[in-house]
Amino acid sequence: MSALKLCIDWGNSLVKVALFDQNDKMTEKYVLTADEVISHLHNEIVPRRTFSGAIISSVTNQHEELVTALKEITPNVVVLNSKTPLPILNAYSSSETLGADRIALACAAHAAYPDKNNLIVCIGTCITYNFIGKNRTFRGGAISPGVQMRLTAMHEHTDKLPAVKAEGDLMLIGYDTETGMRSGALYGTTAEIDGLIAMYEAQFSDFNAILTGGDAAMFASKLKSKIFADPDILLKGLNQILNHNVPKTR
Repeated sequence: MSALKLCIDWGNSLVKVALFDQNDKMTEKYVLTADEVISHLHNEIVPRRTFSGAIISSVTNQHEELVTALKEITPNVVVLNSKTPLPILNAYSSSETLGADRIALACAAHAAYPDKNNLIVCIGTCITYNFIGKNRTFRGGAISPGVQMRLTAMHEHTDKLPAVKAEGDLMLIGYDTETGMRSGALYGTTAEIDGLIAMYEAQFSDFNAILTGGDAAMFASKLKSKIFADPDILLKGLNQILNHNVPKTR
């Protein structure tokens, strides 16, 4: 059995783990909590397999124990940060503050659509808009609050608006305070995404938009814009960066 590549996306709430073969095909995927990762790695993922390399992208500071565990599996461990060599160019002026997940999204988009100017919209705790030109250069984009953050902010920064979850009755014209807040948060976010995509499309020819992130399913059917949904694009981007840093995994 040929060696596999291990790609890990440590998010704010969940950890996604994917295995890729030497032809860059994703063979397995796991979605875990932070408390499950180490034990699942040792008990379910590692047994009967060999690994040529591993990469981790994390938006938290809770991953050091996992990095130690990965180094016991393979000597080729990449912890994605601002100094990691990339298969694309990075024109972001403050690369030390750039989220590792955003650069991974850009790498995957360019690998999948190299002849396009790509905008990757990632909807999670925050919404990030990540633009990479067909000249293989990541330019940046925009960051705005995610749906639940908008709802939470309305509750915490007013005296009377209630705490509301994103899940629940949704209609354009809310029939009470809760549904009115949910309508504003979800349909407002939908209008924001459509509007920004339209602005990019007007400025760039050969334009392509990709939708991903934990809350992407809420919006895929609501958006008017032509957009490709890919829930695994971040993991695919990590695989591209690992290939670039560990040549024998290619």
